Amino acid sequence: MMKGSVLMYQVATVALLALACSLAFAYDPSPLQDFCVALDKYDSAVFVNGKFCKDPKDVKAEDFFFSGLNVAADTSGQLGSNATNVFVDQLPGLNTLGISMARVDYAPYGVNPPHTHPRGTELFIVLEGTLLAGFVTSNQADGTNRLFTKVLNAGDVTVFPIGLIHFQINIGKSKAIALAGFNSQNPGVITIANAVFGSEPPINPDVLTKAFQVDKNIIEYLQKQFGK
Repeated sequence: MMKGSVLMYQVATVALLALACSLAFAYDPSPLQDFCVALDKYDSAVFVNGKFCKDPKDVKAEDFFFSGLNVAADTSGQLGSNATNVFVDQLPGLNTLGISMARVDYAPYGVNPPHTHPRGTELFIVLEGTLLAGFVTSNQADGTNRLFTKVLNAGDVTVFPIGLIHFQINIGKSKAIALAGFNSQNPGVITIANAVFGSEPPINPDVLTKAFQVDKNIIEYLQKQFGK
């Protein structure tokens, strides 16, 4: 990237994290100590809301460090987009802090398909390229679901409220890059098509046929497309 783009990238990262911090404790529990580094190996059968904490005596600087967000992800797949997550599994020092982020790369005309984050609101900033982004509301009193969309260029920011279906598509002829901040250490993701048509075990086709009001053959075709 050019010098100006690098500066924008740095400013965007700082701004994104600063804004996300204001929401950081809205849903995840507030920390009860200076830090609680995630620990994957444990012998206890007790479960906790989040990750077990590493003994503070064993914590290292590396527990608070992630490298690679400057590297573009592979976008050669069918959708033409890919995300590099910096959640608690990638950065253990995020445990109990109620914050995380991701970089999203888009090939020309690549799409980040309709999905939701069940545990976090997303603050989204475009660093490069032009994206059409939008989200759909929950069921309204009149039975409708409102769609809000906006064309975003470099430096533009939008927000996707927690749990609502949203998407982005690169409408430009060149690549696009965006950063996303979340007010959760593990916001989760539910990709709508994968969840509905690719669940394991599959949802009964009769349920989906009735729900989508289409021929059963169409449902069975989609389940074959998304099934593992």
